[in-house]
Amino acid sequence: MSPSDEKTGRPAGRLPEAEPVRLAELVDYAEGSVVSRTIQKTKTGTMTLFAFDEGQELSEHSAPFDAHVQVLDGEVELVIGGKSVPAVTGETVLMPADIPHAVIAVKRFKMLLTMIRE
Repeated sequence: MSPSDEKTGRPAGRLPEAEPVRLAELVDYAEGSVVSRTIQKTKTGTMTLFAFDEGQELSEHSAPFDAHVQVLDGEVELVIGGKSVPAVTGETVLMPADIPHAVIAVKRFKMLLTMIRE
């Protein structure tokens, strides 16, 4: 059994049910760091919020399933299969399975990363 929130009894990190939320407000920036918060994790996929301080990055790696980056705030450069893909607030980019990718914070930025397993 996963840990639960003492106040609500819901699994820790899970969003409230049937209530609107502002995802960008659920994760805070930290100077010189990358902050993450998983808000949903199942056998078929995960949803994780990230806040990157300017200049922070995730080095090139690949994943065995598709990943969708939804930029909630700021500006990022994604490098997907060697191609630079800039994205800003309100844009979403698909990073295909098994293709190397990297994440570089051009400015402070927040994203929702949704990974879909087959």
